[in-house]
Order: sequence, then structure tokens, then C-alpha cells
Amino acid sequence: MAYFSLTGVLSSIHISVFTLFNGKSVGHDQYGNRYYEAPARKGLNRTRRWVIYANKAEASLVPPLWHGWLHHQSNDVPESGSANKTQNWQQDHQENLTGTDGAYLPSGHRKKTTPRASAVGDYEAWKP
Repeated sequence: MAYFSLTGVLSSIHISVFTLFNGKSVGHDQYGNRYYEAPARKGLNRTRRWVIYANKAEASLVPPLWHGWLHHQSNDVPESGSANKTQNWQQDHQENLTGTDGAYLPSGHRKKTTPRASAVGDYEAWKP
């Protein structure tokens, strides 16, 4: 039997209704995520900012420039649909691969076939 979370469903509905009545669309990124802004809450100075993901809700799918805007590190809204690279040496965004077959495994990891290099030089094991 599948686990059903009513809280998760209500949360999505609440965000959609709130966005419909209060959100002002400010742009989207190359992944189709849409970004919104609403006036500050009573007694607070900063506007509310949020993202509605195009597919699965995965925070690693928010590009760096949009992340900075969401967290009020910048008030400049990034250009919609752009690659969001500020430097030519930056790599394309890659989602978090932890727990998948594409996850990084250091040499010597039990799932990796290459052995770890033995410690040499100034390394000396601790002896209690």
C-alpha cells in the first residue's frame, strides 16, 4: 500500500492558491522553474520570494543567480531563460547525484574497483 501524505498535497494546493492571488511572476530559468515575489509581511521589510518547480521539487535545480535572488543576496532579477553563467569557466548546472549511480565515490570506496593509494611520506598512524 502506498503512503499518502495529505500534508504534502495541501501544501502544494496552498502554494498554488497563494501564488494565484498574491504572487507576481518575475521570471523563469532554463529548466522551466518559475519565480515569484509578493509584498513583505506586516512588520517585515523584505519581500517574499519563492520558486515553483517545473518538474520535481529539487533545490539543486535552482541555478546560482536565481538562488542568490531567492535568498535576498541580490535584488537584481536574473534574465529569464538564460544559462545563468556569470563566468566563462563555470560548468553547466548538474543536479545532486547523491544516492544515485552517478554519485562521486573516492578511490578506496568499497563500491569502487580502484584501490586507494597507500599512505606514504610523513603519515604515521595514531597509537593510543
